[in-house]
Amino acid sequence: MTTVSSPRLRWGILATGGIAHTFTSDLRTAGLDVRAVGSRSLDSAQRFATEFDIPRAHGDYASLLADDDIDIVYIATPHPMHAENALDALAAGKHVLVEKPFTLTGEEAERVRVAAEEAGLLAMEAMWTRYLPHMMRIQELLAAGALGEVRAVTADHTQFISTDPAHRLNALELGGGALLDLGIYPLSFAWDVLGAPVSVTANARLGETGADIDVATLASYANGALATTYSSAQGVGPNRAAIIGTDARIEIDPTWYNATGFTLTDRSRDVLETFHCPDAGRGMQYQALAAEQIIAEGRRDSDRLPIAETVAIMRQLDDIRTQIGVRYPSEN
Repeated sequence: MTTVSSPRLRWGILATGGIAHTFTSDLRTAGLDVRAVGSRSLDSAQRFATEFDIPRAHGDYASLLADDDIDIVYIATPHPMHAENALDALAAGKHVLVEKPFTLTGEEAERVRVAAEEAGLLAMEAMWTRYLPHMMRIQELLAAGALGEVRAVTADHTQFISTDPAHRLNALELGGGALLDLGIYPLSFAWDVLGAPVSVTANARLGETGADIDVATLASYANGALATTYSSAQGVGPNRAAIIGTDARIEIDPTWYNATGFTLTDRSRDVLETFHCPDAGRGMQYQALAAEQIIAEGRRDSDRLPIAETVAIMRQLDDIRTQIGVRYPSEN
């Protein structure tokens, strides 16, 4: 990625959960400027600030957003809070990088998109996999036609998280379910390779709370290509992804959505290229660097994941939830 010479943005971290720890650690690894953190508890904010050597800790989100010493806010709250937090940050004049899923619903995503456009600010989904080095190289190969015509994409995202009905992932009021936590990764990957599908068929297994535990999808595209995805919150699979073309295929190493590598193989099974990511922690810093570059160039949207595509993917998730019978309490 080409870098732009400009002053570093001053980052604020909104919420102090596990994903915020991973993101901030990668920001520190990349030497980015983290100025403040906000939490619902001052103690939590202070502990986080001490851990990452952050100058200021705020005991509520409003104080963080009112901090004049930050330019961009990373939003790491639970799913149902993303839209409200993003809208508040935009209203305070801050750019936002919003942890996936961008919002709970497509309607909420559209509200954030409109607010960012009206404010002239960047609102970007933190789908960090789009910006990883191996994904950037894959895009170069696709653009060069190295695979011929792409006929199929397949990807899975499976983890054993918890069977506890009280766990966040099993709580519908918190946007629980495998789809929004895990399934969004392979679905976004399919969009990245093939664009918008013409149809998506979904099936799922629901748990006792009504949250989806396992979700499988089959998408078809205008050119006849197909994409299959599988996600599970109660089973550990290979976590592999592949792109199959008429001339060659790409097999991404497990775990495909982390900073990893891939192999490009032709129809004769000859290896044409192998790629390995540099040792870069989890790799979440690449999306932050992309956000900084976008803003430094005077742009307000990501070419790797335009906000219109983020909205469209959220609407696809709405459709999948309708098919599998999952509805959040806030939608009633």
